Amino acid sequence: MTLNRSRDIKIAQKEKALLRAISSLFMQLTIDEPTLNGIFINRVHLSPDKSHCTVYFYTAAGKKDFEEKLPLLILYKPSMRHALSQELLARYTPDLRFAFDELFEKQQRIETLIDSIKTEKK
Repeated sequence: MTLNRSRDIKIAQKEKALLRAISSLFMQLTIDEPTLNGIFINRVHLSPDKSHCTVYFYTAAGKKDFEEKLPLLILYKPSMRHALSQELLARYTPDLRFAFDELFEKQQRIETLIDSIKTEKK
């Protein structure tokens, strides 16, 4: 039981380190590439074998806007991965995958519904 708990903690720590490093790299990238403004990293997920890291992006313009910017993100993927390997100093650098974060939209809709219910009760 404690073995699984400590493994989960280590994975969470690695995900946080990846999120910090990737966010920093992405911020530098948006300075160089203004086309990527308006899109931000919401969360990252590291696969159990640590070989893949899915970076979840969100944009207020929606999924269509993200899909238009995705080819540009893919062009920068090798340089981001290289910079990530230099910053993390780990034995292996995970392969980066980019995805739109639909979970964030669902969360916003739920919060809006909860707020509307609160105002109705008052």
